Amino acid sequence: MAASTEHPTSPAPGWRLATIGGVPVYIGRSWPIIALIIVTTFGPGIASSRPYLGFGAYGVAAAYAVLLLVSVLAHEAAHAVVATRVGYRVNRVVADLWGGHTAYNSSNARPGASALVAVAGPAANALLALIGWLAAPHIEGDITHMLVGAIWFTNAFVAGFNLLPGLPLDGGFLVDSLVWRITGKRESGLIAAGWCGRVVTVLVVLWFLGLPFLNGQRPDLFSAVWALFIGGFLWVGATNAIRSGRGSRLMAGIRIDSVWRRAAVLPSRASAAQAMSLRADAPGGTVVIVEDDWRNAIGLLDDEALGAIPEPALGSVLVTSVMRQQPAGWVVDATPDQSIVQVVMAMQSLGIGAVPVRGPDGQIRGIVLAGDLEAAVSRATSRRT
Repeated sequence: MAASTEHPTSPAPGWRLATIGGVPVYIGRSWPIIALIIVTTFGPGIASSRPYLGFGAYGVAAAYAVLLLVSVLAHEAAHAVVATRVGYRVNRVVADLWGGHTAYNSSNARPGASALVAVAGPAANALLALIGWLAAPHIEGDITHMLVGAIWFTNAFVAGFNLLPGLPLDGGFLVDSLVWRITGKRESGLIAAGWCGRVVTVLVVLWFLGLPFLNGQRPDLFSAVWALFIGGFLWVGATNAIRSGRGSRLMAGIRIDSVWRRAAVLPSRASAAQAMSLRADAPGGTVVIVEDDWRNAIGLLDDEALGAIPEPALGSVLVTSVMRQQPAGWVVDATPDQSIVQVVMAMQSLGIGAVPVRGPDGQIRGIVLAGDLEAAVSRATSRRT
């Protein structure tokens, strides 16, 4: 599971399979790789134990790959459903080479809600494992019984493995939520869960590679490659969590009013001539925001488009014709003394470069631009080093 930093309109990550509660579900373009690995790994074993199947053994292995895909999608769908219920905007569900991920906007995340979303995936796998385990004794047919047994065991393993206490696994999000709840700081939770993830990575690799030695054997090449593959994925995810936590800690020390610019507001019914007049009277660096009749900020004045209108026509052109429309939710409610973390999360989740800040009085107090934000972060980084 992963929190999203994707823009909702970014290119599709694969083949769209279905929609769950309005959330698109995709099979990632890399998923056929894992399917091929499953078929080539399990196919020979099935053919050896059940020679009467012949080449059909590979068909059984392919069926197992499909059932595993269903388990992954159930895991991610559970994340998506719970994330939607707790108020997150879920962008997509994807099953890919790494298992799968649920991309959502967690800018309004809370420790308890984050924990619920995290535990939902393993809970779905545990439920599937329980159903398969209860059904297995009543299944007739050798192949069907074998597939049901393999699936309930796999789901039980996936549920347990994902609950290991370290990011990027779901158990890591539980550690993150716990530390976040205790300290009141999300960045502390990410750093703690990231370091736990590194410990989990080392233990997982030692388990795969060290257990054979304890039994007086050498690990085979497949086990070694698989351990390094999983270990690499876990280590990168844990490292990214630590880096993200440290970045958030750095940004938590930067106040919004230290980076925002003056903002001027125009109603959507205003003309381009009024926009030109406001632009001429406003201090340098002022950003003009357009509001609709309900005082909702809907876009930014495009100075280049405004300048391209012939002067005689300015009075007959609405300001909305020279406006860059912005996505819903781009305005952040905050006070000037708050940190820029919320602003950064809005920029990342919506893929935008400007975020207006609305004060408790409902008025837009200023606007933060991505370039000014990057400069402030760079200065803060320089001071720390």
